[in-house]
Amino acid sequence: QVQLVESGGGLVQAGGSLRLSCVASGRTFSSNSMGWFRQAPGKERAFVAAISWNAENTYYAESVKGRFTISRDNAKNTVYLQMNSLKPEDTAVYYCARSYFAWALSVKDYGVWGQGTQVTVSS
Repeated sequence: QVQLVESGGGLVQAGGSLRLSCVASGRTFSSNSMGWFRQAPGKERAFVAAISWNAENTYYAESVKGRFTISRDNAKNTVYLQMNSLKPEDTAVYYCARSYFAWALSVKDYGVWGQGTQVTVSS
């Protein structure tokens, strides 16, 4: 069973930056896409960004485009989310996940999830 472990969350002031990491362990043979999602209190889990295994394809939610960057280092079995120009509305629990497919953008197409890491942006 593949496991995903996230880190890098914390408290940051508006306009600041954070870099989230997601390390995959276990039998990581999959070439499926990886994604980042977030869930704020009282809201459903929402798509943030996705990346294909070879990093040729990336896609971002409109709300984070130009501010967030998803990347990966396959040698380290790690996916990153660089978050710049953070806003209070970015406050949420952030999850990394692996999809069932080579390319996927919907939460329903992701089957392996990390435990989540809290990101809090103060005004």
